[in-house]
Amino acid sequence: MFNLKRRLGLIVSIALVFALCVGFMGDSMATSSNHANNTYRGKAPKYVFLFIGDGMSFPQITSAEMYLGQKNGTKALTSEYLSFSKFPAAGTALTYDAESFIPDSASTATALATGEKTLGGVINMDVTKQIEFTPISKKLKEQGKKIGIVSSVPITHATPACFYSNVPSRRMAYEIGLQLADSDFDFYAGGSFDQPTGADKDKVHILDVVKSKGYNVINTKEEILELNSESGKTVAISPVLDGNAMTYEIDRKADELALSDFVKKGIEVLDNKDGFFMMVESGKIDWAGHANDAAASIHDTIQFSKAIDEAVEFYNKHPKDTLIIVTGDHECGGMSIGFAGTGYETFFNKIDRVTMSQSKFNGIVKEYKENTSKDKAKLSDLYDEIKNAYGLIAPTDEDAKKEENKSMVLTQYEINRLEEALKQSMRDSEDRIYTDQEKVMYGYYEPLSITLTHILNNKAGIDYTSFSHTGLPVPVYAIGVGHELFNGYYDNTDIYEKLAAITKVK
Repeated sequence: MFNLKRRLGLIVSIALVFALCVGFMGDSMATSSNHANNTYRGKAPKYVFLFIGDGMSFPQITSAEMYLGQKNGTKALTSEYLSFSKFPAAGTALTYDAESFIPDSASTATALATGEKTLGGVINMDVTKQIEFTPISKKLKEQGKKIGIVSSVPITHATPACFYSNVPSRRMAYEIGLQLADSDFDFYAGGSFDQPTGADKDKVHILDVVKSKGYNVINTKEEILELNSESGKTVAISPVLDGNAMTYEIDRKADELALSDFVKKGIEVLDNKDGFFMMVESGKIDWAGHANDAAASIHDTIQFSKAIDEAVEFYNKHPKDTLIIVTGDHECGGMSIGFAGTGYETFFNKIDRVTMSQSKFNGIVKEYKENTSKDKAKLSDLYDEIKNAYGLIAPTDEDAKKEENKSMVLTQYEINRLEEALKQSMRDSEDRIYTDQEKVMYGYYEPLSITLTHILNNKAGIDYTSFSHTGLPVPVYAIGVGHELFNGYYDNTDIYEKLAAITKVK
């Protein structure tokens, strides 16, 4: 009996030791596997593109693909893939930062540019705001590559700033501009500068500082189209701006420069025997997400894909020397494909009825307020503008009788919502006293405009949960040299680690 107990005890002990060894080996294998995912032994690419859709995650991409699929006119239900979603490598990245599962663009772009987590609002500095991180763009510049930074929003905004500056707050736009001037990078393009004369408007104009550092500053279509590899250091500002950003794609006129044009021109400016790195941000996908503007989001995402196509065309000429990475920094708006009122159906054809961004419609509301007293404001005064902008039709309109328009006719419930929103819009923003429900309905947007946007979204089968960012992970796509490293599920800091391994930076 005693020997039997000893034998059983010995067997249990051996089993425990074996289990521990297997567990240790499993952990070691997992660690090795993770390490291997960031290990690259091939030749470094000469040309590297990093495309960042600000505020772009799976919903923004999927809605654009569904819209295109329905727009192609076939009877069969189909989704038309954007070119980058067909890249051979596809991964998923977590986006949380050092303090929140719902991050901002400064902390997420810091993670992408440096591989480090930080606080919201902080650009390329640690959580103490004392230690500076070096972005991969600067390291590649030290390798001898030319560097280009392109964005559809101000070039001093958080995402582009994370590739050339270090500041404790993204609000320090003038200081960010000064660091841009000192960066010695080769090509900046897209939006203009925030705080051009400083937060207190008492500084030397930032464009004068930029010029003093040897940059050509141009802002006409003719000058931009004439750029080439002999142009020298250049800041190319879009000739048509919405504030300091490029216009939404849905508002852009056919003869105006698009994001894809700046990417195409950037390739020409940067191309050289030592190679280049180009970071391209589509920033107004994020702005559309904040405004819950599905139509603007879809059109900007499609234009983002066209910008990526310019890089793909270059890749096709240099497949053994080029790497293209496409990702988002975070999701914005909590966009969902599906709405309680439409059940299991979507109607993406209704997006085609929208002719302008919510931001542009705000101008119509502003003009109406300036020419109408509060006590005389009537929703019916704006029916024609609403029809033109959103395709939403008043029941009194003759077009409401047409069969193809029935689903676009405003219901009494929707009209009631719009009338209440108009009352709020007619008040000055500081005089708007919201109930808790109204705060959720309007956020910090023009009440009439945001309500129209929500009604149109819902008729199309789309909804939003927030006027802010969310904690959704983002997709990562890659093609070219080392693309296989970007498969899998990982943290956003790993995007930097993988890119650093592929490009051999230290």
